[in-house]
Amino acid sequence: MTQSSVRGEATRPDTVRHARGRRSRRGGRDEGDTGGSGQGDPGGSRGRGGGHGRRSGRRPGRGHRALRWSASTLAVVILGTAGAGYLYYRHLTANIDKGERSSGDSKAHKAEPNAAGQTPLNILLLGSDSRASAANVALGGGKNHRDNPPLADVQMLIHLSADRKSASVMSIPRDTRVDIPACKDPDTGEKFPATNDIINTSLARGGAGCTLATWENLTGVYIDHWLTIDFAGVVSMADAIGGVEVCVNQNVWDRPLPGVPGGSGLKMTAGPHKVKGEEALQWLRTRHAWGSDPLRARAQHMYMNSMIRTLKSQNVFTDAGRLMDLAEAATKSLTVSEEVGTPKKLYDLGMQLKTVPTDRITMTTIPTVEDPEDKNHLLPADDADAMWAMLRDDVSFDDKGKQDGKGSAKGDGEDAAGDAAGDGAAGADGTGKPSDEPAADAEIGVLVRNATRSATLGPVPGRAGAVAGTLVDKGFVKATKDTSAALSEERTVVRYPSDELAGDARRVAEALGIPANAVRRTADVSGITLVVGADWRDGASYPKQKTPEAGDLPESSDALNGSDTSTCMDVYKPYRW
Repeated sequence: MTQSSVRGEATRPDTVRHARGRRSRRGGRDEGDTGGSGQGDPGGSRGRGGGHGRRSGRRPGRGHRALRWSASTLAVVILGTAGAGYLYYRHLTANIDKGERSSGDSKAHKAEPNAAGQTPLNILLLGSDSRASAANVALGGGKNHRDNPPLADVQMLIHLSADRKSASVMSIPRDTRVDIPACKDPDTGEKFPATNDIINTSLARGGAGCTLATWENLTGVYIDHWLTIDFAGVVSMADAIGGVEVCVNQNVWDRPLPGVPGGSGLKMTAGPHKVKGEEALQWLRTRHAWGSDPLRARAQHMYMNSMIRTLKSQNVFTDAGRLMDLAEAATKSLTVSEEVGTPKKLYDLGMQLKTVPTDRITMTTIPTVEDPEDKNHLLPADDADAMWAMLRDDVSFDDKGKQDGKGSAKGDGEDAAGDAAGDGAAGADGTGKPSDEPAADAEIGVLVRNATRSATLGPVPGRAGAVAGTLVDKGFVKATKDTSAALSEERTVVRYPSDELAGDARRVAEALGIPANAVRRTADVSGITLVVGADWRDGASYPKQKTPEAGDLPESSDALNGSDTSTCMDVYKPYRW
């Protein structure tokens, strides 16, 4: 795919260049023919006014020669510039490593457009601890781990609202235990079964595409792209930016202590500091000196916010030299999902991020609780569900805007039955067109699956049978339960395989009070399938959901605004000096 992409991009500039060359040569020949005719005209040479005619002829000749010289010079400059630009573009393209967007079993669907036809953009940013290169070993140590599978120790989901007026960033600490779906390594073809493990191990089970699928299943949020960066990449990017300001309240030295090995090596005095190169990497890797993984995420958010402010102040998007430096560093430092695997697409992505004001950027970490199975691990807390709902419904993490991407559209928490009845005709298949009328309830077959297991709670036994019984009582006599093992999905959803069943699927949702935006067409089912998620653990009707409101974040999310320049990190006492 990479080769064909490069060939495809190479074709257009070459064609333009040859076309320009042919036009230039034709122009030269036209000018030469005209000049030759004028100077070699027998009548003009032999006429009585020949002397005057010769002088008149020489002046146009000089003009023509000057014009030819100028045109030729201009052509060389244009072609040289175009050629250099083309070669540089190919160079940047060759820098970029690409991978499959999703390599895992995920059921997430893109959000429906708002009233203006806009959709949110979700980007998963991963920091890898890979020691697969000498540069990474030198920066990260542990050369004895060089052949180990990489771990995604930094994981942030960047959510750009549909109207691009706000950005919400959510981190998940690396030691958070979650369900990891079945994945397949796109490079080797190796298959990995579904498992329950800490989230940073997902990178080694099918690459970044497996981590993306893990996030999608955990949050219910469709993720458009992923970007990964390793140790050497962080250093390169930090140098290209020219330094990022961070701050500590006390002197810090993140070093090995008795009984506590490791440490990033970060050493600085209290107060603000501009970090770049290896010191920037040390800042981002520091964990012990802050006291925990969630606090490391706060330090990373401080760095990210400061970096964004720095880039905006440098105006790099209009400074060609700075932009080229960053382009070089970024294309060498990042591995990206294949659909954004060209310099132009990465630039376009950056321009979308640029539109968001810094005071509308909110960095957060999901609330967590200690894992009862291992005190060194974490589990998502119940409050995390509210944050995932805000992302799914495109509700800004700050309180400066109303539901940014929704516009006048309804949120899920409004009258669910009304949503199913009123919006279903326009939204069941995502086309905005009315779907087929439903069959009689008694003729609609429904398979009910139990997916009530969540990150913190086990499945509700017998839940599929109970909901199937409710459907039978309501006249859907062909409803049956799925007897396979319980699944795990955050949100209840009604799936159908083809357009002719869209009306039937809407009718099932309406009967149970399930909102219309939970009715989805997918090739993963052979008939109408009701998946009872973790949001519906009891009751005969789907519970009315609370409408998320802008800025309605749990206190434990540790929110940090992008324009906040006053925050400094507290240093855990053993690491002060």
